[in-house]
Amino acid sequence: MSRNLYILSAALVLFALASFGMSWTHASNEPGLPGEAQMWRTMALILFLLGALSCFIGTVTNMFEQASRRHEEREWREGKRPPR
Repeated sequence: MSRNLYILSAALVLFALASFGMSWTHASNEPGLPGEAQMWRTMALILFLLGALSCFIGTVTNMFEQASRRHEEREWREGKRPPR
């Protein structure tokens, strides 16, 4: 589960970098592309924050999965439960 969140985070940060790069180009001459730099920077900020949030959730999920695994291993070693 956390690996998927890390991949999502990397993709969102990559798109954020591309959006930030678009804010520095003169895309107003291209048909079909929005030319406002402020809009591209806002989109880059939102994508970056979503990527950071996704990475944080992935890290917390990984920590809880690891804690759950260690708890099950400790119970198995103490003989409270048969192994799966």
